[in-house]
Amino acid sequence: MKKQWLIGSALAATSFLLVACGNNTKTSNSNAQQKMNLSVVSEIATMDPSHASDTTSMQQLENTGEGFLQLGKDSKIENELATKIQESKDGKTYTFTLRHDGKWNDGAKLTARDFVYGWQRTINPKTASEYAYLYSGIQNADAIMNNKKNYQSLGIKAVGKYKVVVTLDHPISYFKLLMAMPVFYPQQKSAVDKFGKKYGTSSKYIASNGPFVLKGWNGTNNTWKLVKNQNYWDKKHVKLSSVGFQVVKSPTTSFNLYQTGKLDQTQLFDQQVANKKHASDFVLEKNASMLYLQMNMKAQNATLRKAYNNINIRKALSLALNRKQLVNKVLADGSLAPKGFVTEGLSKNPTTGEDFAKESAVKTSVSYNLTEARKYWKKGLAEIGVKKLSMNLLSDDTDTTKQVAEYVQGQWKKLDGLNVTLSNVPAKTRIDRSSKGNFQVVISGWGADFSDPVTFLNLYDKGNSGNAGNWNNATYDKLLTNINGVDSTNPTKRWQDMVKAEKVLMTEQAAIPLYQKSNAFLRSKKIKGLITNSAGPAHNYKFVSMSK
Repeated sequence: MKKQWLIGSALAATSFLLVACGNNTKTSNSNAQQKMNLSVVSEIATMDPSHASDTTSMQQLENTGEGFLQLGKDSKIENELATKIQESKDGKTYTFTLRHDGKWNDGAKLTARDFVYGWQRTINPKTASEYAYLYSGIQNADAIMNNKKNYQSLGIKAVGKYKVVVTLDHPISYFKLLMAMPVFYPQQKSAVDKFGKKYGTSSKYIASNGPFVLKGWNGTNNTWKLVKNQNYWDKKHVKLSSVGFQVVKSPTTSFNLYQTGKLDQTQLFDQQVANKKHASDFVLEKNASMLYLQMNMKAQNATLRKAYNNINIRKALSLALNRKQLVNKVLADGSLAPKGFVTEGLSKNPTTGEDFAKESAVKTSVSYNLTEARKYWKKGLAEIGVKKLSMNLLSDDTDTTKQVAEYVQGQWKKLDGLNVTLSNVPAKTRIDRSSKGNFQVVISGWGADFSDPVTFLNLYDKGNSGNAGNWNNATYDKLLTNINGVDSTNPTKRWQDMVKAEKVLMTEQAAIPLYQKSNAFLRSKKIKGLITNSAGPAHNYKFVSMSK
């Protein structure tokens, strides 16, 4: 059986399949056994699998770790550390049988207890994991997150050294898809205990069980490497000796590094796309990633707090944005004007085959109408009793995101009495400020974790860490409860509820979608000879390949 590892763009939430180099697969490219050099637009935020939520950190974790399962081409579930999976008839119990030769990078054996420990550590409220909400539906997870039960009561137990039994409160239709995510990886208790608060903060304080180990990262620097893990259980099929990374926030700098052979891939922007779209090394890929605006419903400024909780002001801010102009004239990189919050092409109606984004679209929530925007704006200001507003827009400091922020600023200044200032900061800082509610309006980004609309919809559940703006709607919460609970075994009803939830989200303008990402690249022959496109969800970033 061939086991596929995915190679992901360091600049995009897109996945690629690296051609296998095992016993039954041929390749003429000897570089498959050597090195690869890539760039990323942001620093590693953390290497703690309980806390990683950004693109760069997830990319490194997927290559230094392994879980029960992984996603192959077209989101197909494949075994990783699990050699056998048994599912009960009621869909509430999963038994995973593990490999006996799994190891940590220090040579210690990997056992079922490592999964139990990792899951319990993540769900423990004291850990405050950004992705803990994904555990919802696993037995007692919700009660644990609400401090009603002890974290050790989570529905996971070790049966001997190499068998793990997971019990759910109710069937989860996408449960196996979740198992490919780093937040469900095993963790080495001895390493966490040894390193304490330093765990995951530099390459010295990490425990890895995957094909690579991280080298040269001190927690803040802009260059590092993934190096072949000599204690990996299947190291003989790991063909890359290392993958070098450097943070490059300027497209021009990245392009020049590619041209001089210092990078094997560069993302293109603006006029670069038009200039190079006919080149032999040009690649264009769409992905399930959305850039959107969140307004802080609990902003420290009382006036802004009233403003963001006013539906007319939220509608005005959305209607004032010309998204087609943004993607065609400002970005000009193949990105799409959004149909809603959930990305186009992610999932289709199980009965009719219609794309979710099309079926759930609320056109007025993503359309441009400055006249209507001004009407809503005037009405909203009157309702909160002010004539002017000043707000700060928080965003990343990459060239592209700064362009987008400046565009939003320019569009919003067309609303009488609105003054917008910008704060462009490193992604790590933006994520930290967002999670702490230390912002007024922020440009956020989300890439699908799995091929189901709920990966986006769950973000706006009450109490979800991704709901940085603290929007709340009882109807929406009830729909999510049904989607993730009683309707989980009824595909038709579940789909209908998801469509309703998206319509509530967009009608209320809880999020203001900006654009769905597409990414254009120049990719060296070395890489082009090793990879093929794979339409997987956003978090797949594997770099090696092997055959069984």
